[in-house]
Amino acid sequence: MNSRIYYTKPSITDKEVAYATDAARNGWGDNCYAYIDKFENAFKAHLGVKHAIATSSATGALHMGMAGLGIGEGDEVIIANINWIASIAPIMHLNAKPIFVDIDENSWCIDPALVEAAVTAKTKAIMAVHLYGNLCEMDSLKRIAAKYNLFLIEDSAEAIGSEYKGQKAGSIGDFGAFSFHGTKTITTGEGGMFTTNSDALYEKVLTLSNHGRTKTQAKQFWPDILGFKYKMSNIQAAIGLAQTERIDELIKNKQSIFNFYYENLKAISYLKMNPIETLNKNGYWMPTVVLDPKLSTSREQLIEIFENNNIDARVFFWPLSTLDFIDQDVNTPVSFELSQRSLNLPSYHDITQEDQLRVIEVLKSIT
Repeated sequence: MNSRIYYTKPSITDKEVAYATDAARNGWGDNCYAYIDKFENAFKAHLGVKHAIATSSATGALHMGMAGLGIGEGDEVIIANINWIASIAPIMHLNAKPIFVDIDENSWCIDPALVEAAVTAKTKAIMAVHLYGNLCEMDSLKRIAAKYNLFLIEDSAEAIGSEYKGQKAGSIGDFGAFSFHGTKTITTGEGGMFTTNSDALYEKVLTLSNHGRTKTQAKQFWPDILGFKYKMSNIQAAIGLAQTERIDELIKNKQSIFNFYYENLKAISYLKMNPIETLNKNGYWMPTVVLDPKLSTSREQLIEIFENNNIDARVFFWPLSTLDFIDQDVNTPVSFELSQRSLNLPSYHDITQEDQLRVIEVLKSIT
């Protein structure tokens, strides 16, 4: 049988190993934050923002960022119905309420017209999730946020390498959050990053990230407010620094993998792939195919066919309103349809075109 084609795995070189080894040997005592500082500086330079704070996850970055904005009990945050749970978990942990609206069928991201229709007196923020690297319509969302005095949050966990009209995802809203999970374009194993251009918000989140201890507090081990513990380790940051030093190469790999799939699949009438836009740049974290509803082969049957060919495939995210612990009855037909008919394709950095052709041949064989 052919070797297994995995849907994702990171690209780890001698540079990552050397940096992590150095952190393990020497990154203690006075040097315990050395790689964290370097990683934060390198990432904010790549993104073109003023501030960055390394975190244990994108979820932690979102949690602290929203807490820093004062989002809490009784507040509403408008978000698209089709995302991963990590986007709404922090909203709920803060005792705020996610308000689900549908996605735009062309971008697969939150529909600005539906956002504006969902604004109430309780609305505090809009969360723009750049799903699979596809970009939200940020100009429209910024206009709505300004009109109703709302915060605009960018969940850019999946959008490393994506740019909206020349601005990198995660640098446009009040703050951005990134994920460096092992499946992401760059990785620290587990980890994330909070980013912002706001000095005031940065100071609040910096304090929250250190158990509520302000940087000016002279008393040792004295928290000024109740904070969080979402820090990244120095060893993780060492890997992240090496990955960031390779970030252009890693983004280019992802885009090349998508382009190879696209060029070989674009003529197939019963499939479509991630949106392609002329004004924006997609990092293509996860190349995705959408099956035509007229196909006799279902998404679940296609997964089984892939498995029989020793190929991984990954389902599209589920509509969040369908989760057992979410009590919302919402009308989001585009989210429901896309969720049922879509599949993420293998796209790890070192996948060969030969292996991509194996994936493509399966897709060409279905009816």
